[in-house]
Amino acid sequence: MKRTVLAGLAAVLVLAGCGAIRDSRLNPFNWFGRSEARETVVLAATPADPRALAPEILAMSVEPFPGGAIVRATARTPTQGWWDAELVARETDENGVLVYEFRLFPPLAATPAGTAQSREVTAAASISDIGLQGVTEIVVQGEGNARASRR
Repeated sequence: MKRTVLAGLAAVLVLAGCGAIRDSRLNPFNWFGRSEARETVVLAATPADPRALAPEILAMSVEPFPGGAIVRATARTPTQGWWDAELVARETDENGVLVYEFRLFPPLAATPAGTAQSREVTAAASISDIGLQGVTEIVVQGEGNARASRR
């Protein structure tokens, strides 16, 4: 009976210790927090990309996975029909800020505005653990605003 009680007590203590790790920096799911609004970043000359910057960035998240992280962003366009969305990475600056530009093509013909949800476009990019070395903040930038997530 004593062994069963001791084994149960040991199991409870081990599980209680896991709660402390859940909120620590050791847990890879805590590496990047929620995104927050940020001023747009002024960058040097943009590489030749004919796509326009997304007008408004609504949401951004950084989700860890084994071997790296996925950056996902949602933008809202003025009308329906925008296409070929991509997060285009720029060079990481000396402060460890990695900037992605949300780029996409406008519709080829006139399209209706539609509802706000029908004008949302989502794009994602994968970053390896090696690419994350030295990165302290990830920024997704559009034409009118930007969203950032810090470690």
